[in-house]
Amino acid sequence: MRELDDEALGWFSRRLPWGSYGMLVRASLTAPNLGVALKRWCRHHQLLTDDIRLQVIVHKGVASIELHEQRDLGDMREFCTVSVLRNVLGVACWLSDSRITLSGADMHFAPPRHADSYRVLFDGPTHFDAPISRLCFDAGYLQLPIRRDEAALQNMLQRALLLTVRPYRRDRLLVERVRQSLAEHPEHGRNADDLAAWLNLSPRTLHRQLQEEGASLQQLKDSVRQQRARALLLRTPKPLKQIASEVGFRNEKSFIRAFKTWTGTTPEAFRSSASTADPGKTRENP
Repeated sequence: MRELDDEALGWFSRRLPWGSYGMLVRASLTAPNLGVALKRWCRHHQLLTDDIRLQVIVHKGVASIELHEQRDLGDMREFCTVSVLRNVLGVACWLSDSRITLSGADMHFAPPRHADSYRVLFDGPTHFDAPISRLCFDAGYLQLPIRRDEAALQNMLQRALLLTVRPYRRDRLLVERVRQSLAEHPEHGRNADDLAAWLNLSPRTLHRQLQEEGASLQQLKDSVRQQRARALLLRTPKPLKQIASEVGFRNEKSFIRAFKTWTGTTPEAFRSSASTADPGKTRENP
């Protein structure tokens, strides 16, 4: 790539100067979630070449990254297709710091002699002679937040090729589903059985998969409750008893004890110090 000054290695009708793909990643860093980041990445790829068009499609809970050929890629078709799709998958995993498990891959070419190696390249079954080339995965991954910044990008660019060949170990999809469920339905956070039933899992499976993703249910409950409690204390004049109930505690005493463990101060002191620091802050009606 350095010698040719072409990150596309001859796939396209014009070369992609060194740093082209890094520029695409940088443009996606400020996206609010992975779905927006991938759509931005695909749209900006069109600025580099019009030989292919990349597109993110969501249908019935399945997300697809599609590669449409705008011209005949000839002998470069497989090399280009596999490299580009592995690249965008690696970038997606890196941006979300999560392994994205594929449900399948379609390839717009006949099975090569080394077709067995595709089991290493892509999760799930690979289908050849497909109308278009694409990767498919659970659309829930698109809601994952972006976990990288400019400093992380600079570090990654020193070893960027690893993104295309090394699979991520940790999958964060369940972590985000649990976090979202606890935020939107705090009543399900009172015990693991209720939450597991809400997510259509057994309690044992819930704990095991969270552990595999490097998290625990208690950590996630504390994180979501603390974030919600801070927001209610800062933005509303609601009494502690009401806040405790909305955050998911059975009583005010349990809430005060937990809040002090999280922050080192009581909810009243936290609210008071915030009001003193910003006396002009307006609050919503309870």
